[in-house]
Amino acid sequence: MVKVIMGLSGSGKTKELIQSINDAISTESGSMVCIEKGNKLTFDIDYRVRLIEASEYQVNGYTFLKGFISGLHAGNFDISHIFIDSLFKIAGSKDLAEAEDFFDWCAAFGQQNNLKFTMVVSDDPEKMPEGIRKYLS
Repeated sequence: MVKVIMGLSGSGKTKELIQSINDAISTESGSMVCIEKGNKLTFDIDYRVRLIEASEYQVNGYTFLKGFISGLHAGNFDISHIFIDSLFKIAGSKDLAEAEDFFDWCAAFGQQNNLKFTMVVSDDPEKMPEGIRKYLS
């Protein structure tokens, strides 16, 4: 399952992400990971969620991010949910075709490995192609 929280700056995306994380902690049994750019979520999410600051690993591009997620899963098969805050900033690209391919990859990878994804994207949902719109929450 892939869920994308999308909206323009100031629309409450981060607040919705924090709520999704806290809801998942109370309903899911596996490990959870949140990948972010910067340290803005440190005090807002439950301590049981593994918080990863993407800049520490020089994450750059969707291909790198796919490998990074695959490595996280290979190191811990108990991960049940991966949250990504500010996807375009972490990937370093706003290319919608690449983003759509990434969402499709996450959906397939998640289905194969019983893994959920929730991502935050800063953009106008009305301007998204249908291939991305299907993932919007």
